[in-house]
Amino acid sequence: MGLYLLHLHLHGLFRGCDLELGRDADTGGQTTYVLELAQALAAHSEVEQLEVVTRLIDDRRLSADYARPIEALAPGASILRFPCGPKRYLRKELLWPHLDQLADTLVAHLGSGARHPDWIHAHYADAGYVGALVSRRLGIPLVYTGHSLGREKLRRLLANGADHAQMEKLYAISRRIEAEELALAQSLLVVTSTRQEADHQYGRYGHYQPGRAEVIPPGVDRDRFHPGGPRRRPGLGLPRAVAVPDAGRATDAEAEVEELLRPFLREPERPPLLTICRADRRKNILALIEAFGSSPVLRERHNLVLVLGCRQDPRHLEKQQRDLFQQVFELIDRFDLYGLVAYPKRHGSVHIPHLYRWAAQRRGVFVNPALTEPFGLTLLESAASGLPVVATDDGGPREIVARCRNGLLVDVSDLQGLRKALELAMADPVRWHRWRDQGLEAVGLEFSWEAHVGAYLAAVLRRCGLATSAAVILAPRPGGARRSPPPQDSRASERWLLAPVGRMVGVQIGHPVAEVVVPEGLTRQPRAGQLGGAQGTQQAAKLPR
Repeated sequence: MGLYLLHLHLHGLFRGCDLELGRDADTGGQTTYVLELAQALAAHSEVEQLEVVTRLIDDRRLSADYARPIEALAPGASILRFPCGPKRYLRKELLWPHLDQLADTLVAHLGSGARHPDWIHAHYADAGYVGALVSRRLGIPLVYTGHSLGREKLRRLLANGADHAQMEKLYAISRRIEAEELALAQSLLVVTSTRQEADHQYGRYGHYQPGRAEVIPPGVDRDRFHPGGPRRRPGLGLPRAVAVPDAGRATDAEAEVEELLRPFLREPERPPLLTICRADRRKNILALIEAFGSSPVLRERHNLVLVLGCRQDPRHLEKQQRDLFQQVFELIDRFDLYGLVAYPKRHGSVHIPHLYRWAAQRRGVFVNPALTEPFGLTLLESAASGLPVVATDDGGPREIVARCRNGLLVDVSDLQGLRKALELAMADPVRWHRWRDQGLEAVGLEFSWEAHVGAYLAAVLRRCGLATSAAVILAPRPGGARRSPPPQDSRASERWLLAPVGRMVGVQIGHPVAEVVVPEGLTRQPRAGQLGGAQGTQQAAKLPR
C-alpha cells in the first residue's frame, strides 16, 4: 500500500491552476511552493493518495473555484475545501477564532475514513495550530514548515520602530507565536529551506528542537522557468547550452507581456530592473523606487518594472495595500519617473515565466529588496530563466546566491548601498553573462523538485519510523522520467559571490546533513483503528474520498 499524505494550507487563494499570485498579501510564494510540492509528491511512485486541505470560500468577489468542496489536482491527488468561519474571504490574521472549528471538522472527516494519513504536513502558523490539534487527537505524525515566523517578524518590526499594540491589531502576532510554539512542540519533523532559518530564526522558539529540523531547499519548475530557445540536457539533465530566444518569436503570453508593459515605458528595450512580489510593506518596494529615482545612472539607462500582484479596484484592497500603492504612486510622481516605471494592474500566472525571460532578453536583473526573506522562490525562478539577481542579504537569498553565484547581496536598509549595488549589477555585460550561466547551471544541479521530494520523503520516513529503502524513495512511476538521487550535502566547498557594492566574501556551503534519530520516548504514532473516536469534535459534513 502506498503512502497517504495530507497537507494543510489554510489562508490565501489556493487552487490547482492559474494561481492569483499577489492578489493579496496571503497569496504568494508559499502558495506556489505547496502546489508544486503536492504535484511533485503526487507524481512519485510511493505516493498513493495526497490531499491538500484549504478553506472553502464562497465570495461573489472571487472565482467560484474556491467554493468547490473537491478539486482534482493530479492522479491520486486532490484539494479538499472545508468551511472555516464565515463564507467570505478573510485575511489570515482574522482566521484565528475559527481554527478550532476546522480542527474539529478535520478530526471528524479523518475519523470516518478507512485509514489515516501517514503524516500531516502543516504550512504556516495557522495550519500548524490545526495540524497540532488533529495530530494530538488522532495520533497522526505532524510535519511542520513555518514559511515565515512570527518572532522574526516581531523582531524586525520592533527594530524599525513599530508599535507593539498596533502589531497586535494588524497581525495578531501573539496568537501567531503561540500557534508556532504549539506546532513545534507537536512536530516530529520541521522542514526548513535554509541553514540560517533552522539555526537562527527557529532558534528563538522555546519548543524548537534542532535535532528535529531538516534543511531541504525547494525546487523550481524548469518546464515553466527557463531561458527559452533550444536546450540540451545531457547526463543528469543539466542545461549545458542555452540560447536566449529572439524577442520576435513571441508566444501569445509573451505578446501579452509586451502589451502589459508597453503603455508605461517610453523605451521598452532598455535593460530593466524587475521585481515580482505582493504589495506588502515587508517587501520594501518603496526603497527600491527611491533608489532607482535617486540614481541619474539608472534613470538614464534603465527601466523599473514593478509586478505587485493584481488590483481591480483600489477600493476593494485591504487598507495596508491601498496605503502602499498610494505611496508607490507618490514616489513615482516625486521623482517624475513616468515613462521609466511600469506597474501593470493585473497579470496571470502564465505571464510570470515570460516576464523573467522578457527581462533576461534585455540584459536586466531581478531585484528582491525584502526586509526579511525566509527563502525566496522568485530568486530560483529568475536564475532558472537566465536572469541575474540583486537580493536582500538575509535568510534564503544568502544561501541561494552563494550556491548560484549569479548576482549581488545587499543590505537593503542602506538606501545608498542599494542604489550602488543596482548600478554595479547593470554595469558590466561580461559579468552579467557569467552570472546568467552560473545561475542556470546551479539551478540544474541543486534545486530540482526530484531532489527535493527524494530528500523530503527520506527525512519524513526516518522521523516517523516508517521503513523504506533509498531505492524505493527514488523510484519513478512506471513509464515516468528517470529521477536523479538528491545531491550529497556531505561535501563542503568554498564559493565566492559579489556582496554589497562589490565586496568579495567567502561563503561556506554544503552543510553536512544531520543524522535523524527518533528521540527517546517518541515511538511510532498509532495508525487508524488504534485509537478510539475523537473527543470533543463537532458534527461536520463528510467529503467523499
